[in-house]
Amino acid sequence: MLQGIPFRPEQASTIARGVDHLYYFLTAIDLFFTAVIFLTIFYFALRYRRRSEQDRATRIEGNIPLEIMWTAIPLGLVIIVFLWGTNLFIQNSRPPAAATEIFVVGKQWMWKIQHPEGLMEINELHVPVNRPIKLTMTSEDVIHDFSIPAFRVKKDVVPGMYTTLWFQATQTGKFHLFCDQYCGTNHALMKGYVMVMEPIEYEQWVSGGVRGESMAQAGAKLYDQLACITCHGTGKAPPLLGIYGKRVNLSDGTTVVADDAYLRESIIYPSAKIVAGFPPIMPTYKGQVTEEQLLQLIAYIKSLSREEGKAPK
Repeated sequence: MLQGIPFRPEQASTIARGVDHLYYFLTAIDLFFTAVIFLTIFYFALRYRRRSEQDRATRIEGNIPLEIMWTAIPLGLVIIVFLWGTNLFIQNSRPPAAATEIFVVGKQWMWKIQHPEGLMEINELHVPVNRPIKLTMTSEDVIHDFSIPAFRVKKDVVPGMYTTLWFQATQTGKFHLFCDQYCGTNHALMKGYVMVMEPIEYEQWVSGGVRGESMAQAGAKLYDQLACITCHGTGKAPPLLGIYGKRVNLSDGTTVVADDAYLRESIIYPSAKIVAGFPPIMPTYKGQVTEEQLLQLIAYIKSLSREEGKAPK
């Protein structure tokens, strides 16, 4: 009779089973101690009830073994839960190096998704099965939260910064995605689907889709439009060739890794971190480029490599 009632979403990612097992363990602990506490209350209420006016309570001095037991057992359970949860957190916070990167921009009230090849989607995300996918996400307005219940993953999407989320789907199908953070009047409508496809079917979808420029190509065009070459290609500003992922020396004596967050900050707030040996001459582009354009510029910078043997356009 209960077969048609969905007690939980299906397990459709590599981490889903581990998350569910931890959830079952926590639920079992809750139910066990709830039963022990209530049964103990009922027993004591009956066993030690006052039977007459002459009854007097007996002074209890304590029981050291009992006190050690009820301290050690919860401590052991907390340590198990902590280590188990930490292991799952670490697994789900470090995307594999070979993960396919897809860009997500949250906006009241939709999800705008762009693939590196240039394909764009609204409230839909097509991915191949058994392939790690890394989502680089940001918001254009308020805090959102990208959630795929069947994959047991969710992450806040915050304006002004990048957050990442990764998953690897283990079965094909159509799975719900939601915004799990209340974001305004039409929050309930900010939903969509993840379409998990066989690799061959996915390649056919990619090749048959209406695509524009790739992220890197759009970033290169924007790089030209903003005349970035005027400084970054003439020695007035730090060269961008091969900079992504490397350590950058700053004027205050510290260093920073040139990752997505650093590049975004350097475009929007160029005076926040000044590169050693260069004057603070870069203007701010806050309000002049959108979040999608920032992602395109960063994709272009990522595409630059010393092996190409050419300077930025």
